[in-house]
Amino acid sequence: MIPPIASLTTLHVLAVLFVATLIRSAFGFGEALVAVPLLALVLPVEVAAPVAVLVSVTVAGIVVIEDWRNVHLHSAGWLAGSALPGIPLGLVLLKTAPEFLVKAILGVVILGFSLYSIASRGQGELKHDRLAWLFGFSSGVLGGAYGMNGPPLVIYGVLRRWTPTQFRATLQGYFLVASLVGMGGYWIAGLWTRAVSGYYLLSLPLVFIAVFAGKLVNRRLSGPRFLRLVYMGLVLIGATLLIQARKS
Repeated sequence: MIPPIASLTTLHVLAVLFVATLIRSAFGFGEALVAVPLLALVLPVEVAAPVAVLVSVTVAGIVVIEDWRNVHLHSAGWLAGSALPGIPLGLVLLKTAPEFLVKAILGVVILGFSLYSIASRGQGELKHDRLAWLFGFSSGVLGGAYGMNGPPLVIYGVLRRWTPTQFRATLQGYFLVASLVGMGGYWIAGLWTRAVSGYYLLSLPLVFIAVFAGKLVNRRLSGPRFLRLVYMGLVLIGATLLIQARKS
C-alpha cells in the first residue's frame, strides 16, 4: 500500500530522504545523522530504519554501477568481509555494555582523531590495506550495536588518502554489501512491510535526483577542501555521540 503523497507525514519522509541522499551521494557518508533520527519523528522506528536501509541499498548500487572504476575493490572487499563477523559482537555489545559509556568513548575517539587531523593538516597516512580488517571489524561492531558503521570507514578512507571520487565510490561498495545484509535481516524479522515499500517507492524519483546532484557536488570539491568537510562531518558525529551519551 502506497502512503498518500499529499499527507504531511509523507512530505516529511520525502524531504528527509532527499537531504540524506544528497549528503550521502556528495560525501559517501553522513546520512545516518539525518535519515533515521528525523524519520523517527513521524514514523515508528521499525518503519523508519528499513526505509532508510532500502534507500541506502539503492544509492550504493547506483554509485557502484556508475563509478565502479573508482572503487578500491581490494579495500572494499576487506572492509565488507571483516565487518560481517563484527555484527554479532555488536549485537552482544548492545545488550550488555552501557550505551552511554560506548557512545562517550566513541565520541572522544572520533573527535580526537578529527581535531588532531585538522591541527596536523592530515599528515597521517596508511599506504596499504593491511589494517583494513581492523576498521572493517570495528564498523561491523558499531553497525550491529547502534547502526553507526560509518565513522571507522571514513577514518580509514582519510588515512588512505583517497580522492573525493574514490572516497565516495569505495564507501558505497562497502555500504552496498552491508545494507543488503541489513535488509535481509529486516525481511527475516518481518519488518519489510507494505508501508516500508510504499515510502521507498514514493521516494525513488527524489533519490535519483539527489544522487545526481550529490555527484555534481563531489566532482566540484578539491582534495583539501573535501578533507576539511569530512573532518567537519566527523566532528559533528563525535559531538552528537557525546551529547547522546550525556542524555543516556
